[in-house]
Amino acid sequence: MNLTIEMTEDVARAVRLPESEARERLRTELAVRLYEKRLLGFGKARSLAGMTYWEFHDLLGKEGVSRNYDTEEFERDLATLQGLQ
Repeated sequence: MNLTIEMTEDVARAVRLPESEARERLRTELAVRLYEKRLLGFGKARSLAGMTYWEFHDLLGKEGVSRNYDTEEFERDLATLQGLQ
C-alpha cells in the first residue's frame, strides 16, 4: 500500500525548505514524530526515513528523541549476543 499525503500549494510554499529538500525532509520528520509517539517501531520508522540503522539512531539523538527500547527488544538483543558466544 502506498499512501500519498496531499498538501495545498499555499501550505507547501509555507514549508521553509528548498523544494529540492522538502520531500526527503518531510518523510524524515514524519518518521521521527511517529516513532516518538510510538505509532511506528524503530525499523519501520527508519525505513520511512530511508536511513540505515545507525543513521536513524543518530538522528533520534540529534532530535532529542529517546529510543523506545522495551523488554521484548532487549530479550531479542540478549539472545543474539548469546548466540554469538
